[in-house]
Amino acid sequence: MSRFVAFIVLAAALATAFTATFGLLGCASNQARGPYQPGSESARDTQRATALNQRAMPYMDKGDSESLHHAEELLREALTADLYYGPAHNNLGVVFLSRGALFDAAGEFEWARKLMPGHPDPRVNLALTLETAGRNNEAIETYLAAVEVYPDHIAAIQGLARLSIKSGRRDERTPAWLRDIAMRGENEQWREWARSELALRH
Repeated sequence: MSRFVAFIVLAAALATAFTATFGLLGCASNQARGPYQPGSESARDTQRATALNQRAMPYMDKGDSESLHHAEELLREALTADLYYGPAHNNLGVVFLSRGALFDAAGEFEWARKLMPGHPDPRVNLALTLETAGRNNEAIETYLAAVEVYPDHIAAIQGLARLSIKSGRRDERTPAWLRDIAMRGENEQWREWARSELALRH
């Protein structure tokens, strides 16, 4: 499955979210192309796409340039086998995001969001892409959409709370998000951050 992808990306974001500066890039929600050559819909091979996507994931775990190149090749193959296989779009978006190719990443996460309507990960990843591009209002709305799909999704709650505070959009919901993170954040760094934010407001 692809859930680990959002976790990895958001954990990395915590360390840089308060200091990094990124250029503003457009993220077209109607982008309808990708770096693959799909066959006809009748020729879809979802089983092959699933297998190729699984093969790509260990390379994504490594995260170095060469490994990501191998992952991208496998994900291209997966989407050639089945253009409508959402997890491969999500994972390809993560590859692009890791390289700073925000426009391409947003396009893949939009594909995945439409193809995986009940799954929060593409929304979380799209929100992080928008945030990285400096589009904070859109990012917050996208994090909120992820929480609406899956209210207990801790990666979405973490991203939402952090960006709301960072952008001065703290509201009556923020303390509840922080308490949730303090209890069950993905790691001790997240939990300590939430406890510190709560202490500042009391």
